[in-house]
Amino acid sequence: MRLLFLVTALLFALSPVAVVAQARDPAPPRLEQRGKATQLVVQGKPFLMLGGEIHNSSSSDLAYMTPIWPKLKAMNLNTVLVPIAWETIEPVEGQFDFALLDGLLRGARAHDLKVVLLWFGAWKNTYSSYVPAWVKRDQTRFARVLTADGRGTERLSAFSDAARDADARAFARLMRHLKAMDGAQQTVISVQVENEVGVIPQSRDHSPAAEAAFAGPVPAVLMEQLAAKRTRIHPELRTAWERAGGRGAGTWRDVFGDTGMTESLFMAWHYATFIEKVTAAGKAEYALPMFTNAALIRPNYQPGQYNSGGPLPFAIDVYKAGAPSLDFLAPDIYFEDYVNWASQYARPDNPLLVPEARGGPAGAANALYSYGSLGAIGFSPFGIDGEGVVLQGDASIGLQAAGEGDPAMAHLYGLLAPLAPRILDAQAKGTISTVILEGGAQRSGRGRIGDYVVDVQRATGPDGKLDPLSRVAAMFLQTGPDEFTVVGAGDMQLSFTTDRPGAPTAGIESVDEQFLGVTGAPRTGRRLNGDETGQGQGLRLFSTDAADRKAYRLRLYRYR
Repeated sequence: MRLLFLVTALLFALSPVAVVAQARDPAPPRLEQRGKATQLVVQGKPFLMLGGEIHNSSSSDLAYMTPIWPKLKAMNLNTVLVPIAWETIEPVEGQFDFALLDGLLRGARAHDLKVVLLWFGAWKNTYSSYVPAWVKRDQTRFARVLTADGRGTERLSAFSDAARDADARAFARLMRHLKAMDGAQQTVISVQVENEVGVIPQSRDHSPAAEAAFAGPVPAVLMEQLAAKRTRIHPELRTAWERAGGRGAGTWRDVFGDTGMTESLFMAWHYATFIEKVTAAGKAEYALPMFTNAALIRPNYQPGQYNSGGPLPFAIDVYKAGAPSLDFLAPDIYFEDYVNWASQYARPDNPLLVPEARGGPAGAANALYSYGSLGAIGFSPFGIDGEGVVLQGDASIGLQAAGEGDPAMAHLYGLLAPLAPRILDAQAKGTISTVILEGGAQRSGRGRIGDYVVDVQRATGPDGKLDPLSRVAAMFLQTGPDEFTVVGAGDMQLSFTTDRPGAPTAGIESVDEQFLGVTGAPRTGRRLNGDETGQGQGLRLFSTDAADRKAYRLRLYRYR
């Protein structure tokens, strides 16, 4: 009988029914350390997110989204960042309606697109504008942020247990429904919890509960965690702490000093612990990778002029201590010094995803830098479904054209899609890097590729014009000791040297065009030489390469 049972079990395991059952019930999407990179794994395979975020209100109407889905697919995205609002799923307390979410999932699946769900719960861009009406109208039960002179604001207080618990219940129900409807298909691969939290126009909440907490001691659990990794915390946080005396206990002002930054750190802790309750409740239902995002600081702005208390670089370690259920923190980067901001979030304990950014040619260069030099799991221009005004906090940062108006990102994603497995493999092996030029002040750039050094300079484009302010980037995937696949964004000239032992001079052995189809092996085009390579002295990349889905196979050698 035992033998018969084992044979029957073996036959079932090998049957098509069992194979289908296993295929439909894989482990959920997760983050996994693969060699030198932390990567997103979807349905058992590493996944490189070629993303775009739609406008805030687009996903509230399925009919509006009907013509949007095919446009997103045509732009070569594989992932769409889609808001879902608390007011939409729980219009009456305790009564949930997931029809909109189900329709969005159907739309994404019909176009073979993955989704990062953006939970607009208690906060969106500091405001509580996406909470249900029953929350908005009951200011006694759901306390608001108060200004120093006692005026109310349209922001739920992070000190409101009632708001926290109601948000957590709604988010948990959302994740329970999502697991039931999408656990096998894995359309949704990650979830953002809240959106750009923080206090404006003052640097902290002055409600009675907040005043009491600010006058009290810094929580012991935060101090213990900061002390345990004192030498590894963000330099700005460590400097503030040590300048105030490096104490192990005391009030917020005692420990971090009497500054606006201290008030921002205070708010960061309380936003983090609020978000932790919400995130943990959702993960208990369906443990997808979860994160929250940061609206960054404009130059010379003080807390309260920006989203005070958000997960800014100096507050990352506070969020790590206060919200351990979050898998990572993500920056929304619209500023010119992209490398500076992105690099502060690419940490061993924090894989990089940029959920909001500028698109266009500058966005394409930034994406290459993110994937190539920072091991990013994803990049996402905002407003990918059309034009609109982006607001961070209380100030407009300008028109962000995307969608049909952003061929640069569409072309880049078309080029990267067939390269994605190789990019992921190179991230894991540490054999990928990108050199980027940011703004007119940076006239040239230099980076290491294997045993060689590459120098990058802007060059004239196909129209014969040189743009001295353009942002350009070249990404190198090393495929052998002296061989590289090169992908560019912008018009530039590359030259090569070496500083490693051996023959002192680097030369170009060969350059071959590589045309990358959606499927199948690349087609080799021309062997470039002569005038096209400056008689073998350099490699020219053009802004039109991505539109042609063209990369280059570069072979170098050394001589005396």
